[in-house]
Amino acid sequence: MERIKQHLPGLALCLLLSVPCWLAGQAFPVIGGPVFAILLGMVISLFWHDKGRAADGIGFTSKKILQYAVILLGFGLNLSDIARVGAESLPIIVSTISISLIIAFILCRVLHIPGNISTLVGVGSSICGGSAIAATAPVIEADDEEIAQAISVIFLFNILAALIFPSFGQALGLSEHGFGLFAGTAVNDTSSVTAAASAWDGMHPGHNALDIATIVKLTRTLAILPITLVLAFYRAHQAKKQHKASGNTFHFSKIFPFFILFFLLASIITTVCTMSGIPAVVFHPFKELSKFFIIMAMLAIGLGTDLVKLVKTGGKPILMGLCCWIGITCVSLGTQHVLGLM
Repeated sequence: MERIKQHLPGLALCLLLSVPCWLAGQAFPVIGGPVFAILLGMVISLFWHDKGRAADGIGFTSKKILQYAVILLGFGLNLSDIARVGAESLPIIVSTISISLIIAFILCRVLHIPGNISTLVGVGSSICGGSAIAATAPVIEADDEEIAQAISVIFLFNILAALIFPSFGQALGLSEHGFGLFAGTAVNDTSSVTAAASAWDGMHPGHNALDIATIVKLTRTLAILPITLVLAFYRAHQAKKQHKASGNTFHFSKIFPFFILFFLLASIITTVCTMSGIPAVVFHPFKELSKFFIIMAMLAIGLGTDLVKLVKTGGKPILMGLCCWIGITCVSLGTQHVLGLM
């Protein structure tokens, strides 16, 4: 009860401030509520340094609410639909994820970018933007400023992709199917995938690249599972070596991201229920709550971020994001060309 009282002021603040951010995200889906939230949080943080009684609740929101958002995200994944429609996109998805992580790893070493930021930018660029960052951040123990840095980079290239890719795809002569695969694999955040595919459909009346792009995007989202688990085991290996050297006892349960297993369980529940005849619309409230929780968490992260420091140190992560974005775009189109799917 005492802990609830400690969390309540900051939790209530994040909840209250998240509502206008959610509304702004509905009005401007290309930008999205999480971006509005993190920007608002960073602006407020410029003038509000001592969080006082709200500090505990803000910290709880930026960490635990973020994990709850990832769990609820699982209710938006119907594994049977993904197996039926999304399997075709697997070679492209694996290729784009691989090139993004390779580029992030190389630039991390060459440009001396902090490892956590490199991991978040690489994962966010290749999987599903803010959702992937939300899932990965607790596993690697990224702090608020590292998360804010990665989200900012992802946001920049989300906007560019949503604006440029429809005309780019038309110039390349992509088919409806080809552009759906391209948007679903080369644009990271769901809102930007939707915006890009909808714009392409608007340029080609009677076409429906949006449905293809959405299924491919959901298939990419499943990559959260292996990526976070690999990172967890790597971190466990490193921690075990450190504990062995110091003579301390190592407990894997303290490191393992159990919330990812609940994410998988939510996906399985959705799949079984829909296959049993329960309408998918039943799970829409959980998906919407997941989006709102991410907005709350991003607001809390913004409140814990030094905007001035973020701007001063943003050059190298933006360059990394650009390289990942170009690499993903080229590999997505190249793999499609090789497989004859354009």
